Amino acid sequence: MQLLTRYIIGQFIRYFLTINLAFVAMYLLIDFFEKYDSFLETDKSLGVVLKFFMLNIPFIVDQLGPVLTLLSGVITLGILNHTNELTALKAAGIPLKRIIRPILMAAMSITVIYFTAAQFILPKTISVTNKIWYEDVRGKVPLGIFRNGRYYFKGKEGFYSFKWPNKEKLAFRTFSYSTWDEEYNVNKVLVAEFAEWVPPIWILRAGQLEQHSKDGTYETELFVEKGLELPETPQDFLIPEYQTAELSLVGLFTAIGDQPTEAQEIAARADFYSRVSYLLLGLPLLLVGLPVLLLSYQKWGRDLSVAVPVSCGIAFVAWGTWGALQSLAKNGYVYALPAAFSIHIIFSLIGIYLLLKQDT
Repeated sequence: MQLLTRYIIGQFIRYFLTINLAFVAMYLLIDFFEKYDSFLETDKSLGVVLKFFMLNIPFIVDQLGPVLTLLSGVITLGILNHTNELTALKAAGIPLKRIIRPILMAAMSITVIYFTAAQFILPKTISVTNKIWYEDVRGKVPLGIFRNGRYYFKGKEGFYSFKWPNKEKLAFRTFSYSTWDEEYNVNKVLVAEFAEWVPPIWILRAGQLEQHSKDGTYETELFVEKGLELPETPQDFLIPEYQTAELSLVGLFTAIGDQPTEAQEIAARADFYSRVSYLLLGLPLLLVGLPVLLLSYQKWGRDLSVAVPVSCGIAFVAWGTWGALQSLAKNGYVYALPAAFSIHIIFSLIGIYLLLKQDT
């Protein structure tokens, strides 16, 4: 690796770590004051509080990733320009593309780290912080899981299993409910082809009820339609939304094929593409941010004082547009793949065009 490449990459990493530390510190400080009262109300120990905030750092870095990549690259080039090192390098005949290549290489390396963390680190740390915050502090204990197109829930007295084709309707297919005694013998097994919640009872259709009688035998009842009161209602079956964030990249991809309906499959595919595209968002932002810095210096004689706020503005515009496209994709209004990567393509082309103009 040439001396110039090592020097510029070293500068990029230095500013990346500095900006990272500053942003994470501010985020933790605000988050601490917002949540500390909740920890006090539940009488959690200082160790639990420190564990929560320390394990939350990878999530913070992941969320700020695109902005951190953008600012690190812009400040690296801006400092080179401010100290006249950029002018000296260009005067020595070194083209601009050769100067910014190490910045892009460093940004790509950071992006690879983001992908590695998203696959191996974040699922574990987010799982722990979610358990502390949602379950231990706020008391929201998830009762069920979703596997292979079916929902499984542990209720107060028994276990439920069913398919839920449309979450907007409280109607279920291949519904089953079973209970056991203290010796783990089956007390009751209830199965039905269809189940519907009509407050305050369940309406079951095309089913069978099998109950353990006092003499040790089982009584079986077949029914076309039957109304029953069960300990749980559909509101108890809602899987917390935060559990999706605990999935790795492979987990998000696998979840696409596990969805019971087309609408849920579309949403799952959009989740996977949006996660991947978000991890890559820093690169196209950087490609636009670098020429913006050079243009601001040429026009106003300033670099960082103009380029940093302008770059942040560009980042938030891209962020907002990207987020709106992801919402449309999850609801099936636009295709997931172009919604996830159209911003990347547009900003990359604009950035490359501006950089080529600067290099002429």
